[in-house]
Amino acid sequence: MVKKKIASVEELSAAELYELARQREEEERRMQEEARKEQLKELRAKRRALMAKHKRELAAIDNEIAKLTGKKPAGGRRGGRGSVTEAVLEVISSVGRITTSELKKALEEKGITVGNLPQTLAYLKRQGRITSPARATYELAKQ
Repeated sequence: MVKKKIASVEELSAAELYELARQREEEERRMQEEARKEQLKELRAKRRALMAKHKRELAAIDNEIAKLTGKKPAGGRRGGRGSVTEAVLEVISSVGRITTSELKKALEEKGITVGNLPQTLAYLKRQGRITSPARATYELAKQ
């Protein structure tokens, strides 16, 4: 559509006024959408920065706690899961055959949180790394 130079609003027909109003409305909507996207982008960046700062501060506090208790810090999400899995395998390999309650006690003595022990054991069974010869009893799988 070619834009015409308009002398005054009184010279426009109703259809032209309606089209002009619709265009203006669409332009305002686009501007509001762009402003909203920019604000959202800024808020997400602010949130990321705040989360990074929070994680650093928590890590510092965890390290101080670890120094006072003599235990290793828990670490991040990924490291925590891997270390539990490795600790479970280590305990089972050192003992040979172990019950769930004995395994839980051994892990707690090492300072490892065992809230998700059943899931870890199920995961290791699915992977074929351990077997369960009897109920609540585990041993390393024969390779």
